[in-house]
Amino acid sequence: MADKEASGGDPGSRETAPTSAYSSPARSLGDTGITPLSPSHIVNDADPNVSEQQTFLVVVAIDFGTTSSGYAYSFTKEPECIHVMRRWEGGDPGVSNQKTPTTILLTPERKFHSFGYAARDFYHDLDPNEAKQWLYLEKFKMKLHTTGDLTMDTDLTAANGKKVKALEIFAYALQYFKEQALKELSDQAGSEFENSDVRWVITVPAIWKQPAKQFMRQAAYQAGLASPENSEQLIIALEPEAASIYCRKLRLHQMTDLSSKAAVNGYSSSDTVGAGFAQAKEHTRRNRQSRTFLVENVIGEIWSELEEGDKYVVVDSGGGTVDLTVHQIRLPEGHLKELYKATGGPYGSLGVDYEFEKLLCKIFGEDFIEQFKIKRPAAWVDLMIAFESRKRAAAPDRTNPLNITLPFSFIDYYKKFRGHSVEHALRKSNVDFVKWSSQGMLRMSPDAMNALFKPTIDSIIEHLRDLFQKPEVSTVKFLFLVGGFAEAPLLQQAVQAAFGDKCRVIIPQDVGLTILKGAVLFGLDPAVIKVRRSPLTYGVGVLNRYVEGKHPPEKLLVKDGTRWCTDVFDKFISADQSVALGELVKRSYTPAKPSQLVIIINIYSSELDDVSFITDPGVKKCGTLRLDLTGASSTNVPARREIQTLMQFGDTEIKATAVDIATSKSVKVGIDFLNY
Repeated sequence: MADKEASGGDPGSRETAPTSAYSSPARSLGDTGITPLSPSHIVNDADPNVSEQQTFLVVVAIDFGTTSSGYAYSFTKEPECIHVMRRWEGGDPGVSNQKTPTTILLTPERKFHSFGYAARDFYHDLDPNEAKQWLYLEKFKMKLHTTGDLTMDTDLTAANGKKVKALEIFAYALQYFKEQALKELSDQAGSEFENSDVRWVITVPAIWKQPAKQFMRQAAYQAGLASPENSEQLIIALEPEAASIYCRKLRLHQMTDLSSKAAVNGYSSSDTVGAGFAQAKEHTRRNRQSRTFLVENVIGEIWSELEEGDKYVVVDSGGGTVDLTVHQIRLPEGHLKELYKATGGPYGSLGVDYEFEKLLCKIFGEDFIEQFKIKRPAAWVDLMIAFESRKRAAAPDRTNPLNITLPFSFIDYYKKFRGHSVEHALRKSNVDFVKWSSQGMLRMSPDAMNALFKPTIDSIIEHLRDLFQKPEVSTVKFLFLVGGFAEAPLLQQAVQAAFGDKCRVIIPQDVGLTILKGAVLFGLDPAVIKVRRSPLTYGVGVLNRYVEGKHPPEKLLVKDGTRWCTDVFDKFISADQSVALGELVKRSYTPAKPSQLVIIINIYSSELDDVSFITDPGVKKCGTLRLDLTGASSTNVPARREIQTLMQFGDTEIKATAVDIATSKSVKVGIDFLNY
């Protein structure tokens, strides 16, 4: 498998020209260059699990969502009990309170003030002129998905237009969760809980690029959840993987099967979808009271229908993104294997909010809405909260209109801004499905509300259609619909209508908490995910013997009479290749110049599979190993010194090591996507 990647052409040319690479400008750096020594090979001796040495009393998982966040925990002594965080002060009518809004408020001096409902309520109560000085941020997690060149210095914009460092905001938020969780654990245990007793798990979307995943880890270090020296105290888990782990434990009474064709509870199947929703709603209402969930230590019933090799899709639809992951079961332990690399996109429920905003712009004018957001930020937040609770009341079979209360300052400010009333604007706008009601509300017909959902739901369905076209996905048995947006009956119905004939569509009951609970289970047993797909191609830069007619002339470098081809990309692993967790890939190199004492190995990545040179478009540097052999005992060093380079593929982190075989001097580095 790896052999063909590393050899440049026919096997005979291996010594002279494996495809490989070296950091540009290699001309000046020629004297630190390395060249492949041995046929490359992959070694699958996964490290005996490092994390086993440490024992934690409790696992706390944080689901840092785009629209809402929360944490859950489980004591390692009783792993079958998962506790969801205690109730938060505040809360909205019509929205269940197991999670809190992902909103953060900083004082005018940029110090952390509050998070969640508390931040929102405090901001809301500020005098409008004072509010302009405070920094209020919401839905900021999307920035990590949309920023192409994320660095430690990336900015976020607060509601008042001021800029703040994203890293600080993420660190503040995580620190807040850390303090809340430790406080709750200490109250429960009746004694002080130390951070060192906790293994932390933070969930991120699987479709995030590597820099965003690394960014989350850096923010957690800054918040004091773990440290680079003690990195295994923190696991970065992928949201759909966490959901997948939880779905395996489901018993039939813990989910709604949208595709059961037989009569359920005396309903015929045409009523079932409606009945299923009603039943699910009723169940959610009952379950809201309880904060502890028992995970029966069995493989759930639905799971017992899956056989070795069966495939299922997890569709994780949240506030910002939708993640699709395809897993396959490996028996006996039911380990999961990722079959197809995660796909998805920014099609979360925020898309619905965006459509609502477009509708408001159409009625009241974009210029007014922009001004209103800046001049009355707290009232704008109120309006979106009012919309949120109505959004949750949208359903395919709804016939009565939905009323959205306009804040008084909206009505007032509009009159000042335009010189006529809101009512006049609605009449004039010829948007016929939104009316004005005398109680000061926007009255939307169900069709109008459904139209706001349509673009986002269409994107999700289209994305799933593409996925189902892939040969690896053709024989999927189940589709698990999870995440906060999965609570939307409109989405449930669309997915069922489009794919109900291909597979069974299953919705866990407390669907908004699925990821949180799965993340706790993952923290208790990180080994459950066995095989992932590498999102990128990784390799190092090397020099190869120059071959006339095969290598481009501009890559020729003559050094001490030897003709080298520079900038060659020597591949460690290809994008989309299966990687077992903890897998080690080894390569051996030798200094291009035997007397060389400082050896620099540059590591590169690319989203493409087929990479020949490190100067190819899309190749990025993501690490440097600097091995200094000056002063190392030079007795019995062979003429061709062997430098072994290893890459270990871990959870969301990759570690690289270079070892000088003769002196066993070594250097280690974590792959870094933020600082190059």
